[in-house]
Amino acid sequence: MMGGASSRRGLWLDPRTKILLLLFCILSAMMAPSLFYELGLVVLIGLLGVCFGKWKYAWKGVLFYALIVLLTLWIMDTMTGTWRTMFIAFLGLFHKVYPCGMLSGIVLSTTKVSEFLSAMNRIHAPKKLVIPLAVMLRYVPTIQEDWRFIKDAMRMRDVSPSPKGLLTHPAMTVECIYVPLMMAASKAADELSIASITRGIENPKPRTCLVQIHIGPADLLAGVCFAAYLAVGLYWKGVFG
Repeated sequence: MMGGASSRRGLWLDPRTKILLLLFCILSAMMAPSLFYELGLVVLIGLLGVCFGKWKYAWKGVLFYALIVLLTLWIMDTMTGTWRTMFIAFLGLFHKVYPCGMLSGIVLSTTKVSEFLSAMNRIHAPKKLVIPLAVMLRYVPTIQEDWRFIKDAMRMRDVSPSPKGLLTHPAMTVECIYVPLMMAASKAADELSIASITRGIENPKPRTCLVQIHIGPADLLAGVCFAAYLAVGLYWKGVFG
């Protein structure tokens, strides 16, 4: 237990540290000198997820990315011409986005809105930036919950939310799954905005939080690890050479 969050399981990091880790991850993905470096970055993110207690999320994410790396290597060795160029361009973008998306999933699922607001208040971040991000932190889990409910309800009607179901019964899938999801997403956005204003998200006075927000040893260690990995990538690419 860390950061005064005695009721939490696993690692706890300051929200400011998580934002810094995201920045390091974005720079590492942008400057990645090879596929194996990007695979190492995903493994590092997976280890961070394990420390947070996200075992299932971590090993699934690392395994899926490893399969994509093998697919990329196979395409590079076997394909030629236009198809090779098309697939390499698509997979190149995928390799840049995937580590950032994986780390963002960990950050969103382990950061409470109250902690985020308190941390942003410490650094005097502008409200115009903080309020949309705070609403987003609550919006994503709400949509995920609605998505699970819709899928469970539609499975009882033998409507599959998978790509196969979309290809075999496109009209039924869109009508029974994606239209309700869009309506739920619109409704959730309105409700969260109203709830945020009701709970005083625009209050200019300093916020309080039951969890002690501060930079601890775990924050420093995580920051050093990601910064060191970025430095290795820059050195590998010859930036320091």
